[in-house]
Amino acid sequence: MKKLINDPSTVVREMLEGVVTLSPATVLLADENVVIRSGLPDADKRKVAVLSGGGSGHEPAHAGYVGKGMLTVAVAGDVFTSPSTDAVLAGIRVAAGPAGALVIVKNYTGDRLNFGLAAELARAEGIPVEIVVVADDVALKDTVPADRRRGIAGTVLVHKLAGAAAEQGLPLKEVARIARAAADKLSSMGVSLGSCTLPAVGKPGFVLGEKEIEVGLGIHGEQGVRRMPIASAEELTKLVIDTIESDGRLKSGDRVALLVNGLGSTPPMELAIVARSAVALLEAKGVVVERAWAGTFLSALDMPGFSLSVIHVDADALALIDAPTDAGAWPRGGTLNRNRVLPSTKVEQGASGETKTTAAGVRLRQAAEVVAQALIAAEPQLTDLDSITGDGDLGASMVRGGEAVLALPKESFDDVSEGLMAMGNAMRKAIGGSSGPFYATGLMRAARHLAGIDEPTAEQMAEAFVAAVTAVSDLGGAKPGDRTMIDALYPAAQTFRDKVNAGTSAAEAWRSAVAAGVAGAEATQSMKPRLGRASYLGERAVGHPDGGAVAVGIWLEAIKVE
Repeated sequence: MKKLINDPSTVVREMLEGVVTLSPATVLLADENVVIRSGLPDADKRKVAVLSGGGSGHEPAHAGYVGKGMLTVAVAGDVFTSPSTDAVLAGIRVAAGPAGALVIVKNYTGDRLNFGLAAELARAEGIPVEIVVVADDVALKDTVPADRRRGIAGTVLVHKLAGAAAEQGLPLKEVARIARAAADKLSSMGVSLGSCTLPAVGKPGFVLGEKEIEVGLGIHGEQGVRRMPIASAEELTKLVIDTIESDGRLKSGDRVALLVNGLGSTPPMELAIVARSAVALLEAKGVVVERAWAGTFLSALDMPGFSLSVIHVDADALALIDAPTDAGAWPRGGTLNRNRVLPSTKVEQGASGETKTTAAGVRLRQAAEVVAQALIAAEPQLTDLDSITGDGDLGASMVRGGEAVLALPKESFDDVSEGLMAMGNAMRKAIGGSSGPFYATGLMRAARHLAGIDEPTAEQMAEAFVAAVTAVSDLGGAKPGDRTMIDALYPAAQTFRDKVNAGTSAAEAWRSAVAAGVAGAEATQSMKPRLGRASYLGERAVGHPDGGAVAVGIWLEAIKVE
């Protein structure tokens, strides 16, 4: 287990100290793990206090939502463990005045017991207290009665609505009514790609196969209601939305707010993809998505996965959602972009009349298809190589480039120059990073050298090859010996030109060029990198060939010259 902690026994306190250090809107109670909104007025002038909490490990919940317009108090237990009754009572006592306190509890036995008992003790002391229980987990719809479902990430939306209502100065009964109504209109469900690791345990709570996921899990590292094979983000999002709908919680014409929540280690890229799918699926059902957010709002330590929460809203609820708060973890905004795509400004070029396809153009297209297929087939090898000394995307980049070339129409290869230019443009558009610009530059430079030539000679092709390699070298600054694709390209191009100029047949010259290029790629194993990402590794890259050079060797070998 690798964790950035000091001592498992002090994780919660040190975490809260860090949170409060970075949040002037909060203060930490000296003798309990209770975070309180700072600067509260005298007790007799206080509005309704809104309290919530539970086990730690759900950050940024719950301390991240303490602030004006949201929670007044967050009570933290040990990791995935309910806080004690005394801690909850301390939070109520320090924050509540005559206006009383609303306690928002997620539907877990420990939380209900400890928060409920603390509320009863506070009432005995004369403090008015109302409790709202959130049970939003629709994954349990066929397992337990509705009032026994778990409370999960949608609870954050109840925090926001209740906190905004309390900030308006509404009485306790009304704040509680708004919170209960929000909880009743709330549905959530989670999907996990793996387990999480508790600091005090040091190993995952459960183990999934390489292609397995858990569906319908809670927020404490437990297993879900079922296990299934991994599916695409679109399919998993649809599974969650369909489950909410089958629970009778969605129909055409509904107005909702959507929370796309990461469970702890899901990157923003993946959450954005899920958000895209969720909004599209809801809109396709005729549901109006009034607000939506994507991020990590209530986690399960380092669990990979996501949950979706959907809450029905009207104008009053939207006003409370939009009300300002200085709680650090609340994402603000949430308004959807209704104009998401700018129409292309590309001018379509019409046909320019009859064109004649040259024999050389046909041969180039055939060679291009063979090269593309060879690079696509080499994806695992190139990915593995690039993962050692780069960022691991070379294989995928070559696949995208190969598919783009294969998608070119036959008319793109009416002659050699036109075909090379079309391939360059296809690679430029299909491949990001460095590979796209390098290949595009080389192909376009070669195209210009052969412009107007219907049947290029071997000498002309050789000169175009050398010019292409020079263009790549000039663009990236690489020279032979720098451990880049140039170490395969340069000897191949030079050998081909030298052999052709010496009177060797084109076929024999090409075989020599291929051998020189492959040898150059293999030689990169012993080179210390001087350019590119591999240069950051220094000597650690030695012993492994450069992926870009190996890719060059693959397509060189794929081309056959008769």
